[in-house]
Amino acid sequence: MKLFKDRIKLTTICVVLSIFTLVAYHFPFFRLVIENTEGGLNGTLIFAGLAVLMLALNFFFYYLVLYAGRIVGKCILGFMFIADAISLYFINSYEVLITDKMMGNVFNTQFSEASGFFSLSAVLYVVFLGIVPCIYLFIQKVEYGSFKRFLANIGAGLGIVLAVALGHMKNWPWIDRNSTELGSLLMPWSYTVNTFRYYSAEKKRNAKEILLPDAVITNDNPDVCVLIIGESARRDHFSLYGYERETNPFTAKDSVTALIAEAAATYTTAGVKAILDHGPVNKLYEILPNYLHRAGVDVSWRTSNWGEPPVHIGKYYKVKELKARFPEADDRYDGILLEGLKEDIMNSEKTKTFVIIHTNTSHGPTYFKKYPADFERFTPVCTTVEMSKADHDELMNAYDNSIIYTDWLIHSVIEVLKEVPDRRCCMMYVSDHGESLGENNLYMHGVPMSMAPKEQVEIPFIVWDSDEDTTVKPLEKVSQYHVFHSIMNFLGVESPIYDEDKNIFE
Repeated sequence: MKLFKDRIKLTTICVVLSIFTLVAYHFPFFRLVIENTEGGLNGTLIFAGLAVLMLALNFFFYYLVLYAGRIVGKCILGFMFIADAISLYFINSYEVLITDKMMGNVFNTQFSEASGFFSLSAVLYVVFLGIVPCIYLFIQKVEYGSFKRFLANIGAGLGIVLAVALGHMKNWPWIDRNSTELGSLLMPWSYTVNTFRYYSAEKKRNAKEILLPDAVITNDNPDVCVLIIGESARRDHFSLYGYERETNPFTAKDSVTALIAEAAATYTTAGVKAILDHGPVNKLYEILPNYLHRAGVDVSWRTSNWGEPPVHIGKYYKVKELKARFPEADDRYDGILLEGLKEDIMNSEKTKTFVIIHTNTSHGPTYFKKYPADFERFTPVCTTVEMSKADHDELMNAYDNSIIYTDWLIHSVIEVLKEVPDRRCCMMYVSDHGESLGENNLYMHGVPMSMAPKEQVEIPFIVWDSDEDTTVKPLEKVSQYHVFHSIMNFLGVESPIYDEDKNIFE
């Protein structure tokens, strides 16, 4: 163990860590490079140039952090090694790309959801690729050297970076063309840079909610609309849309209308925002529940999920609030979101009522935990969180069972609305995005829209209403932005922002 007793030069330890980073964390990166080059001399030069560039860049960064930070620098790098290991686990297990959108998913994930990804493989990744290099880093006694040597080594590292970059100018177009995928697999830069990008974008979007033009309720007709926001439901697994399995046994008898729709994004925060926005805008405009609440509509929100834009209404119920109101309810499943729904609607003192139910039913990887045992129609089911290692049929069974439970939730809301007397009622179900289940080795969701597969984009849009005089237009395709204007129309709310072209009702 003499290696760990004698002091080691900072240059040496940075070289060792740079090589380790290149070898341990970048197999997916170089696999992508090989798949997207045509081989030959130029392909070899791109491969070698990127390897040297990464070595020099990491050396430059590690040397700077350790020399300037000493023990604090070691803590920073230790955190990064663990983050690198976790990122690599998700890249290898779920084929994710670490983009700013994916970092948004990370920061909007609660512990209950994150714990669903726990597995033995995750532990092994963290131990051998995260903790082991941390032990090496902290045990080593470092000879930091003089400031003059620091400047020389920093200059050498930066010089190599610039030399390689300038020497590959002819390959810049290739790098630019593949920059999103390459950058999302580059450790530790993928999650560090994209974290800053995410928070920068969030700061701009959430600076202040931009109010929409004042809306006016135009009639005194008692109307009720319930919007169910689905989670990770893909359209081609709904038998209402032709899926060969019977996954909609309940709503098949409810005279619903199933519209062809596409999501505006492949992750929850953006998908939910699109459902509640009046159009495809990047700024934080007043969303539908806030807008209707300000106009005088009785608005309530029930959720087992998260990631929605800021909601400014008086009645906002998470699972814990509903459990407190209804102690006998089972809070493991989304059925708790329906507790007391009829009573709340009946007790409303306003003529217009709008309820949002934000579910979590088909969020992976633990699909088998999202529904009660009575809904396990397809067996056996996948019970591992390592989806890439799961039996494909078992994975499909678990996911399809979650769709059946979703169907029951939709049907149950319709049944509640049928029992509400003397009010015209409407139910809309729209998913936030779709879900990959192994197609092209992709799992779950979050792929950037520019390259997103149809499984993550094509979503169900299901409508039911109690009024025989209310009909749905025969539209070929709709978007999530149709929700805002259709609900405005149904509730008889007028505004300069209203767009008839995005209204689904005749």
